[in-house]
Amino acid sequence: MRRGWTSRTAWQGRINAPLRRFLRTETGGARVVLIAAVAALGWANLHVSSYESVWRTSLSIQLGGWTVSHDLRTWINSGLMTFFFLVAGLELRREFDIGELRERRRLALPMLVGIGGMLVPVAIYLAINAGQTTAAGWGAVMATDTALALGALAVFGPRFSERLRGFLLTVAVVDDVVAIAVLAIAYPHHPSVTALVVAAVIFGVVLLVRAWGVRFGPVYGVLGVAAWLAVSMSGVDPVAVGLVMGLLTYAYAPGRSDLQHASDQFRLFREQPTPQLARMARAGLTAALSPNERLQTLYHPWASYLVVPLFALANVGIVIDGDLLARAVTSPVTLGVVVAYVVGKPAGIVLTAWLVARLSGNRFRPPVGWIAVLGVGTVSGIGFTVALLIATHALDGPALDEAKFGILVATFGASLVTWLVFRSVGRLSPARRSRALLGVTEGIVDLMLPVDPDRDHMRGSLEAPVTVVEYGDFECPYCGQAEPVVRELLADFANVRYVWRHLPLTDVHPHAQLAAEAAEAAGEQGAFWEMHDLLLAHQDALSPTDVLGYAEQLGLDLDGFREHMVKRMGVDRIAEDVDSADLSGVTGTPTFFINGRRHHGAYDIAALSAAVKAAFASAKLRPEYRPRDPDRREGGPAS
Repeated sequence: MRRGWTSRTAWQGRINAPLRRFLRTETGGARVVLIAAVAALGWANLHVSSYESVWRTSLSIQLGGWTVSHDLRTWINSGLMTFFFLVAGLELRREFDIGELRERRRLALPMLVGIGGMLVPVAIYLAINAGQTTAAGWGAVMATDTALALGALAVFGPRFSERLRGFLLTVAVVDDVVAIAVLAIAYPHHPSVTALVVAAVIFGVVLLVRAWGVRFGPVYGVLGVAAWLAVSMSGVDPVAVGLVMGLLTYAYAPGRSDLQHASDQFRLFREQPTPQLARMARAGLTAALSPNERLQTLYHPWASYLVVPLFALANVGIVIDGDLLARAVTSPVTLGVVVAYVVGKPAGIVLTAWLVARLSGNRFRPPVGWIAVLGVGTVSGIGFTVALLIATHALDGPALDEAKFGILVATFGASLVTWLVFRSVGRLSPARRSRALLGVTEGIVDLMLPVDPDRDHMRGSLEAPVTVVEYGDFECPYCGQAEPVVRELLADFANVRYVWRHLPLTDVHPHAQLAAEAAEAAGEQGAFWEMHDLLLAHQDALSPTDVLGYAEQLGLDLDGFREHMVKRMGVDRIAEDVDSADLSGVTGTPTFFINGRRHHGAYDIAALSAAVKAAFASAKLRPEYRPRDPDRREGGPAS
């Protein structure tokens, strides 16, 4: 994809961890995990002694008289996996601060659904293993592998389903949080109260440092390592440290003052490109982003493409022979894991969601349709990573091999059932399919000032079910690139209305304010859109003489146009748009909102068309497609 279709002129900065990018990393990492799992199985079945000897190799770190020694498998399971759970904690915190869960009422349902989706599988596993020592493995059927589940949903799930993926993500992260708490509490090895007290004190120091406003990363790095060592010595699996540190890391949109400071620092460097000013500019840019964003950018790719695949390579390797298959058929461990994940997970998730919606009078209902809830339940049966992690703590010997085999079978079975669920949905009529997948719950509205036909500049039908709002700057080159895309979009979709709102970025575009006022002056004479088109077509010619020439070209009353410009009669109207952009967290131009929901990512015709189709689906209407007519003239009321 060309850079131009994703570029924006910066204003307040960007919330730069959109769900789409997170999902791309997760689904791409899922492929690497599958390759690593297949490699581990092949290695173990070809030469099991070499496989085990490699992962049982001891690695020690010694500092004076103090030594930490583990085998490679333990360093990966309890060391590197800390970064995986750090990323999970960061993502949950981001969702809580600025994502779907920022509306606190939306937190209740995923939490309850996640818990229900764990209790039912645990009950099934315990029922099958009742009275046997293998009942201790109940924790292995709790959690969902977020990466593999999102990967499976990307392959088997419907198109235009970000809301569905977001619901899965929140449920899966809740699973991870509870599963790690269970791992820490239910499966400690020789617990040490002293070490736990030391770890608690270190976490207290982390809270104090954060309260003091310290933003120097190495301080938290040192405290995190100290906490990891203390928890490790306590007998509790130290991966919990990563999750806690992630949950403690704030996410927020960049503030105007921070961005202005970064812009000033960069301008100084532009005028005097010295190493010192370069360092200051980098520091200013970095400081404008939240710690959560910076850490996700740093660790998420490593966790997805290195840590989890290494974990799979070190733990999946089991010898699959006739003996294991014969045991697995009757093994309560294997049967318990498979039934718990393939049947218990979807049953727990669907039943809990239905009960919560019913008992709350539909005040708390899923953000997707009920078939989609079932799909989330079936794909959540992919436990893999966390299931293997807990199994290695809860079981050993033949029982551990049987559990690993059950986890592999459950992963395949859950993927197959998910494919069947969404395949069946594809056979429904478009209206029923939309309702089954998207339900009736409204998404979060990001556009704080609703569209007003009596105020806003609009193209298209006033009654259109889909509204596209663009915050633009007439001098912004990226807005110029977006203009033909918008025209093509309006030509392709008859039932779309388009709204332009001003956001002149005067710190980087000196003629933007003048151009916006010229458009408003033309609007007073009913020619807003004609002036809008000319300004975007001549972005390099926006001086007072130029805009007066455009007014003459359009046949406007020049005296009235001059009076409007001299008295700056459009300033208040433009300021209202700027204020609404501020309230909506707009961070640059162009920024698009589709039915009140902010559009992240590219703004080429493919990306915007997909977003518009998703909006039509959300409205449970089919988009009325109209072939493009090059002679069709866009119009519509202009205020």
